[in-house]
Amino acid sequence: MTPEELKDLQKAVKKAKRIASERAGELHDLVEDRLPAAYEDIPAVAQATYDACLAWAETNAKLKAAEAEAA
Repeated sequence: MTPEELKDLQKAVKKAKRIASERAGELHDLVEDRLPAAYEDIPAVAQATYDACLAWAETNAKLKAAEAEAA
């Protein structure tokens, strides 16, 4: 993997982490501010948070593997 590709992967991890954090914030806001009235929103918000965290984990695993390979 070229240094440029590694840098792009690092950026992708940062972006995925930011998105996961934003989704987690939405879930937190739902719990803190909108429940119990918005209980029907729980599955969709929870799934979006899970998906974002999974995307981060997968991207982060690729980065770790690429860094190990480059070392």
